[in-house]
Amino acid sequence: MAGPHRLQDVMDIELKPKPPRPHWYERHVQPCVAELLGSALFIFIGCLSVVEDSGGTGRLQPALAHGLALAVTIAVLGDISGGHFNPAVSLGVWLLGGLHITMLIPYWLSQLCGGMIGAGLAKAVAPSERFGNASGGAFGGITADEQVPAVLLGEIVLSSFLLLVVCMGAINGRSRTPLAPLCIGLTVTADILAGGGVSGACMNPARAFGPALVANYWDYHWVYWVGPMVAALLVGVLLRFLLGDQAMRLLLK
Repeated sequence: MAGPHRLQDVMDIELKPKPPRPHWYERHVQPCVAELLGSALFIFIGCLSVVEDSGGTGRLQPALAHGLALAVTIAVLGDISGGHFNPAVSLGVWLLGGLHITMLIPYWLSQLCGGMIGAGLAKAVAPSERFGNASGGAFGGITADEQVPAVLLGEIVLSSFLLLVVCMGAINGRSRTPLAPLCIGLTVTADILAGGGVSGACMNPARAFGPALVANYWDYHWVYWVGPMVAALLVGVLLRFLLGDQAMRLLLK
């Protein structure tokens, strides 16, 4: 009697209706909308925290504002798009197989457009004098060519820390945790508190691009693209060859 029962179980499984495939809007358009909205809100809060930091709090106010805003936006929008809000994060996630190649460029465009919207909103609500004094929250700590190596290295290390937390906390099967949004937000806060005086602790090309465009401040802007993108490559290699779970590693399986 065991044989027929097993055959019936197999037939029941085969006849069980498969869940419907998500609508094309949910697969392709909705994630980009979420990335644009999340990037705009995160960068609006970040820029405004820098522009309105007139109380002498140093790096504490921007650090808390960036970290809390990022944690909240990831928590509420992460199930739709993954909650990247950062071109470097999207690059790292793609390298680890967490994002389809056809969505990488749309994600980047959505994040950059969100950065422009967020910085534009910050300019609209902030007093023009404060906005000008803070260069719209753009990154401009480099005043001489001699500073570039230290700033670039700082951006690479700080961004690597952020990318490692993102990839290990949200993608890697063995270390994935529901506390990933909180961990990522705390990492941004820690990076700004520790490295804000070194490089500004941007760690996000969209966060650099939006206010740079709105305030027309482009001094050494390339550093804030190269640093995070190099960090994404480094973390991608690290997880693909050493720290990733068996499904992620390319060798030593």
